[in-house]
Amino acid sequence: MTTTAPIDTSEMLTVHRVFRREFPMAARLIRAVRPGDVARARFVAGHLKDMRLGLHHHHTAEDELLWPLLLARVDLDADKVLLMEAQHHRVDELLSRSADLLPRWETTASPEVGEELAALYDQLWPVLLEHLVAEETEVLPLVSEHISQAEWNRLGERFEGETPKDKLLLFLGALLEEATPAETAVMLGKLPLPARLLWYAVGRRAYARRVRRLRTP
Repeated sequence: MTTTAPIDTSEMLTVHRVFRREFPMAARLIRAVRPGDVARARFVAGHLKDMRLGLHHHHTAEDELLWPLLLARVDLDADKVLLMEAQHHRVDELLSRSADLLPRWETTASPEVGEELAALYDQLWPVLLEHLVAEETEVLPLVSEHISQAEWNRLGERFEGETPKDKLLLFLGALLEEATPAETAVMLGKLPLPARLLWYAVGRRAYARRVRRLRTP
């Protein structure tokens, strides 16, 4: 099946820019926590959990809503979709190992546990980057050709429906930080008026405070 007009997948590139910003930063944030500074470790750990949640929902939506459709519609390019599934599995494995370490680190700020955790993020980042590049160059062109706009929209709807409501403004802020002015206008324009007002009244300032605290040593 081929749609009559290719869909616009540029929003995915904005999402990927968030991952490109956040995941290379993770190991540096962990290593910068002073031994025994549990308050800072807890704050950094909370941010890492949020980013892991965002990536998990992003990948789960693709696994369940996108890859099966593509596999049913492409022939010679099926290996590209299968590669996406394999890369997701490897990313999930490393994220799961980091999740096992986080509770020990955030309650102790132990430098030994912190270094073990940081090393996992050092391993994760090149694996994730390889996946992002492959998805952008090899698979998004297939999506534009073989997936309808309604099918594509379900990924965003799934993410919004599964993400805790108190995290939606955080993820919106993370996206807007990477968005161009034109992309920002599109993203905010899609929001219902109450959500847009909430962003301007509460979310924008809350996100700015969080970023300052996170990135200030």
